[in-house]
Amino acid sequence: MLNSVIAATFAVLLDKMIGDPKWLPHPVILIGKIISLFDQKWNKGACRKIKGMLFLAILILIVFIAAYAILTAAYRIHPMIGIIIETVMIATTIAQKGLKDAALNVYKPLARGEINQARRDLSMIVGRDTEGLAEQEITRGAIETVAENTSDGITAPLFWAMVGGGPFAMIYRAVNTCDSMVGYKNKTYEQFGFASAKMDDILNWIPSRVTSLLMVIVNRPAAGQTRKACWMVVKRDAKKHPSPNSGWGETAVAALLGIQLGGENRYQGVVSNRAVMGRKLVSLQKEHIIKSIAIMNSTTIFFVMFLWVMTGLSLLIYNWMGVVLQ
Repeated sequence: MLNSVIAATFAVLLDKMIGDPKWLPHPVILIGKIISLFDQKWNKGACRKIKGMLFLAILILIVFIAAYAILTAAYRIHPMIGIIIETVMIATTIAQKGLKDAALNVYKPLARGEINQARRDLSMIVGRDTEGLAEQEITRGAIETVAENTSDGITAPLFWAMVGGGPFAMIYRAVNTCDSMVGYKNKTYEQFGFASAKMDDILNWIPSRVTSLLMVIVNRPAAGQTRKACWMVVKRDAKKHPSPNSGWGETAVAALLGIQLGGENRYQGVVSNRAVMGRKLVSLQKEHIIKSIAIMNSTTIFFVMFLWVMTGLSLLIYNWMGVVLQ
């Protein structure tokens, strides 16, 4: 457990420095190809829900065995080799730099007054229609992406790395990738992707709430608010989101910045009205994108500290139990 938290800490630093270089083979690409293969072969005919459950179980088993075998071999060579390999493995499951860069890619053209370019850059990171969006709606899309993915893309894989090392972080990323590829509530995937969507909800339940709480604790609220008031907003509004987990991060960022998120989105021309989260103490401004990135960065630092505290407590309890049982 200690080695895994050491590796997770280095993984955050590694991702912050280099992110996911395009020239470096990424395991998520391979996982995506496996998912696509199962989708093509099994997502048809009868018993699609059962096929989806079986597919997810097989994928988790493949990922776990591969990751566990690699790390076992590395640690047998030398503990330092094991930590290095585990660091790289965990780094592939987090995306702090990628998330920051994606948000900045939207902010920079907005700052230059190039709204059409900002719309195009936003379309790269959200599923909603971006054509014709005004500056405030572009800003909202970027902030919601940062807020939601602070958990999905950073703290959740780090949490599971603490629990089960690199193999569990890889399992989390595999399940999250499944959800993004087949976890849709439509005729094509409502049966086959059912297990993937539910498993993703389960794996994100604890990390999303811990992340939201840390956001409120470690970041200074804007507009003369108190942290207690922000947390009351989170508890009131987080459950309004259609996802059982995504609303926690989004509402925390909205409360801290004194803005409102949610509202009307369009997906392939179809209007989707999302519940509004947060209190509109100030109007959305493009500078809020930068502030949301700052919230993500500080939350990540303190989440790593949280992992160290939890690891220390676990080791103390383990040692105490060993003494008592003797």
